[in-house]
Amino acid sequence: MDQQQMEKLSRDYQTVQEQLQTLAVQKGQFSAQKEELKDALAEIEKSAGKIYSAIGGVIVEVSKEEAKGQITEQQSSIEMRLGIIGKQYDDAVKKEQTLRETITSALKGEGRQ
Repeated sequence: MDQQQMEKLSRDYQTVQEQLQTLAVQKGQFSAQKEELKDALAEIEKSAGKIYSAIGGVIVEVSKEEAKGQITEQQSSIEMRLGIIGKQYDDAVKKEQTLRETITSALKGEGRQ
């Protein structure tokens, strides 16, 4: 393997590492949002008083059912995003492993010469 190919593999590996890091941060953020929504839903269930929801820049009174519906919708969106990010993360992990193996075997091959 020549120097240019090795440099390209190294750049690709670094890019995948950065993607993994970004995806891990996004996964963590969405997981935290998922927990917040779960807690909000639990609070709504316990609530016997008025419920308010932020719509755009305005806070309005909503029914309990409407508030639960909004949160359920947000949960579905978060679940979908987590699924997509999880797949992207898994794909990036596989790509990272393949690149690492390729680089390692190329370096071992150069050591024998």
